[in-house]
Amino acid sequence: MADSNTSSTQTSSHSSDSGKRGSSKVEFSEDEETLIIRMYKLVGKRWSLIAGRIPGRTADEIEKYWTSRLSSSSK
Repeated sequence: MADSNTSSTQTSSHSSDSGKRGSSKVEFSEDEETLIIRMYKLVGKRWSLIAGRIPGRTADEIEKYWTSRLSSSSK
């Protein structure tokens, strides 16, 4: 019986994870946004370098976030 509970839990978390991947909107904290802005001013569009300063974030996530939210406000 414990196996069936574990199985349903894994299925539930997998479903919610796949929903997050399909979403085009990436959520960042205010601190992360501030760091992205500061790093962009220092190194430009070197997304992998910026991502290396933010644990758990990928260069693609940061680039998508920048282009969708920050690029128009920084010009």
